[in-house]
Amino acid sequence: MPETMLPDLIARLDRIADLLERHTPPAGPPADRLDEAVAFLWRRDRGWGGAAHLVPVRDPLFVRFDQLRNIDGPRSLVERNTRQFVQGLPANNVLMTGARGTGKSSLVRACLDAFHKDGLRLIEVEKQHLDDLPEIVDRVRRRPERFIIFCDDLSFEDGETGYKGLKTVLDGSIAGPSANVLIYATSNRRHLVTERAADNLSHYRDDSGELHPGDTVEEKTSLSERFGLWTHFYSFSQDEYLAVVAQWLGHYHYDAATIDAARQEALQWALSRGARSGRIARQFASDYAGRHPLQACV
Repeated sequence: MPETMLPDLIARLDRIADLLERHTPPAGPPADRLDEAVAFLWRRDRGWGGAAHLVPVRDPLFVRFDQLRNIDGPRSLVERNTRQFVQGLPANNVLMTGARGTGKSSLVRACLDAFHKDGLRLIEVEKQHLDDLPEIVDRVRRRPERFIIFCDDLSFEDGETGYKGLKTVLDGSIAGPSANVLIYATSNRRHLVTERAADNLSHYRDDSGELHPGDTVEEKTSLSERFGLWTHFYSFSQDEYLAVVAQWLGHYHYDAATIDAARQEALQWALSRGARSGRIARQFASDYAGRHPLQACV
């Protein structure tokens, strides 16, 4: 190589080294920072070569128990179970199933609101990361706080295997269950894993060649049974729906006469969506408040 080209080559190598240094993260993933918040999201960061960590939620969405309507039965069960848990008493993993928008996720947030001062913490885990559940449990096992691992809108289609990680935590492994961790899951399905008519046929070999496929079906359908507490949420009646609409319009400072006048619009709103639920009631109230703003609206 001609000597005249050497300085240019060295300069280029220096620029490449500088770029690599600036864009290469420090060794190891970020710390979980469990002392910084009461709610966390489990995230797997591509920049860390697949390593995952707990991300603090700075402003969690709190819901008070007295804001929940038409779910007195499930609320009583889940609140009691959570109180037992934070007091160090035996408690169960919880599966909440039922109609969309009826308050399942809000009930979990209400538990955090009511008990976070007693040491309750919430970790939300997305379905695609359920295989990480044993790792999450291991990270918090020796912490003094009580952790609810929250899995929202849970269901499994054919070919998905995340339910195996969930079963490991629900059943316990060779390490044994952690006394400071519970699983709270919500689902629109009574059975978390898709079932098909063919699954129930009395055959011993399926088209893919699997012997005794009924054993696999049993493994999937028994997942729900591994939750010690199972409660169901039902669709709202018309009166229940209107009561929630009134509550939300009251939140926006509308008076009783205005709320009564909005009833027909609220019913038409629900009819256009094919369901009545707390979520739909809140959405109607937000739309109504936006179309008919008041000076005192918040």
